Amino acid sequence: MHSAAPDTHTDIHIDGTRLWQSLMDLARIGATEKGGVCRLALTDLDRQGRDLFCAWARDAGCEIRVDAIGNIFARRAGRSDTLPVVMTGSHIDTQPTGGKFDGNYGVLAGLEVLRTLNDAGIQTEAPLELVVWTNEEGSRFVPVMMGSGVYAGAFTLDHALGQADREGVSVREALASIGYAGAEPVPPARADGVAAYFEAHIEQGPVLENADTVIGVVTAALGQRWYDVVLTGVEAHAGPTPMPLRHDALLAASDVVRAANDIALAHAPNARATVGWMDVFPNSRNVIPGRVRFTVDMRAADDKTLSAMDTALRAAVAAAAERGGVSAQVEQVVYFPPQPFAQELVQSVRQGAAALGLSAMDVVSGAGHDAVYMARVAPAAMIFVPCKDGISHNEIEDARPDHLEAGCNVLLHAMLARAGVAD
Repeated sequence: MHSAAPDTHTDIHIDGTRLWQSLMDLARIGATEKGGVCRLALTDLDRQGRDLFCAWARDAGCEIRVDAIGNIFARRAGRSDTLPVVMTGSHIDTQPTGGKFDGNYGVLAGLEVLRTLNDAGIQTEAPLELVVWTNEEGSRFVPVMMGSGVYAGAFTLDHALGQADREGVSVREALASIGYAGAEPVPPARADGVAAYFEAHIEQGPVLENADTVIGVVTAALGQRWYDVVLTGVEAHAGPTPMPLRHDALLAASDVVRAANDIALAHAPNARATVGWMDVFPNSRNVIPGRVRFTVDMRAADDKTLSAMDTALRAAVAAAAERGGVSAQVEQVVYFPPQPFAQELVQSVRQGAAALGLSAMDVVSGAGHDAVYMARVAPAAMIFVPCKDGISHNEIEDARPDHLEAGCNVLLHAMLARAGVAD
């Protein structure tokens, strides 16, 4: 790996007004009446967003290439152009009721870094790359974080290209229809050429705002286990059936919901547990529920804790089923291991915040990001900035321009610290 000299250009700052204007310009593509953005992956609106990004990147002097899953790479040459790249990026696809900043900020912060280096006449020793990852959100196609997942070898290109949306349109067809089915192969070994990957992002939670802190130094991403649970009792008439003789599946499910919450609280501060979906059968006012299907989402910062939570959840389901006289099935359907970020890159983020006089604190990411897959194959780190009321995946998602500017300045100096400045 290239060993870069420390960044001594702390007097260089990005243009916050230009960054904000770029965010607002991109947000017009797919703008919603409530002030948000609906720009689903590989739709014509996504094509328009991609085209605008590519035009901006070319104007910044970058070479553009597109790989076979549609990831876009904008490269700024370094003096030693064969060195592993220092990379940044995120995504520009959104949720159906998404906001202006989720993903988009990471892409346009990276673009602003390149523009700022151009303005200052700085050439880096190592090359820089800015990437737009395909289908991070997973709203139209699954799996989520598709482009970075293929790039990092989490799943195959053929598997991703074969996925279809609700109308039966495949990723392969959608990429071709918008003109972003790139010719470049996506060998996982390509990530061996990445010296560092940084991703700037709004926090998507309330921690930074609550702590009145500008920069979140992201040390890790929470591991995730998702479950499908089915509790089966006996549906019966609500009137004639005495309470002690019931086999109420919903009552047992309620015990599990409370238990899941208690399990997360018992593993504070970084554990999470959520029951986000439930289906009750027969769902009739005067019938005791005979079957309940529901999901459980559990997250933690380390595998030991996540495994302990798994054991506790399964025990809680068994106990609730026994108390309620119902049967139970628990199936784990998703597992993402906890992902620590590279300590040397995390330290670059800390040092950048300190050099710029910005308040900062260590945080963990509760959500999945492209950086999680990149961290499997290259040193990676993330920079968080606050979002208003911690709200994201919502049309009212908002962030302060000065916070976005501050996070971008930290990104600039973290990247310079890794890439080095040519003499």
